[in-house]
Amino acid sequence: METTELLKKVRKIEIKTRGLSSHIFSGEYHSAFKGRGMAFSEVRDYIAGDDIRTIDWNVTARFNHPFVKVYEEERELTVMLLVDVSASGAFGTKTQLKKDLVTELCAVLAFSAIQNNDKTGIIFFSDIIEKFIPPKKGKTHILRIIRELIEFRPRHTQTNISEALQYITRVIKKKCICFVISDFFDRNFQDALKIANKRHDVVALRIYDERESRLPNVGMVHLKNAETGEEKTVDTSDSRFRNEFQEDWNKRMHSLSDTFAKSGVDHTKIRTDDSYVKPLMHLFKKRGRRR
Repeated sequence: METTELLKKVRKIEIKTRGLSSHIFSGEYHSAFKGRGMAFSEVRDYIAGDDIRTIDWNVTARFNHPFVKVYEEERELTVMLLVDVSASGAFGTKTQLKKDLVTELCAVLAFSAIQNNDKTGIIFFSDIIEKFIPPKKGKTHILRIIRELIEFRPRHTQTNISEALQYITRVIKKKCICFVISDFFDRNFQDALKIANKRHDVVALRIYDERESRLPNVGMVHLKNAETGEEKTVDTSDSRFRNEFQEDWNKRMHSLSDTFAKSGVDHTKIRTDDSYVKPLMHLFKKRGRRR
């Protein structure tokens, strides 16, 4: 991609996602993702109704007047974006490809993070770790992440979520917020997900396209699995085949939801032709109510 065209794309994404972060997500993000704990800030005069457990007895004795300790949240967090860049991301049948939606989501999350003075990093994965950009603060760093998301070309086509989760568990030592952004076309990653969620606060964003969940009646169609290269021709005019296709999808999604629930991982699903604002807001508010 030409440099001028790339910069235009980055700027367009920045304008859209930074605005959303500022006007919609900033407050919800702050309440959904808490800091590491409470740190002592100052002492102040005791006010009727204050918890007596917060009284600073040393200061109270010195001034012969009750004082209480005031604590503030240690806000700074590290946000890691664990992004699936396997070949299935280059699929989309209506408004955009899955990988384009992923780019916008990452930008929104990253701008929300820096508005709260949090660090942001990113890991690109397929069935290997493709690239790791360590967490940092600042707009320049976020714009670099967006450029990488637009331009990045993976070496491998398939997906290994366990490999990605094991990697972030090894590399990021302090607890972080870990957004796993993927279509989750993989199996047998529940153990790795449980372990990662014990070390970090893992949140799953499942990306999908409508045509992955149900097929239209358009006659004979040639299909190709972008990750494995497997090809076959199917007859979509066969209602039994269409029903079986949708049933397989429903079973897979039920199994995936069960995996997230058993691992204690918050998740939401986002479709390529729908706005991501509502599912993200719902996810943030749900987390905020629990905290």
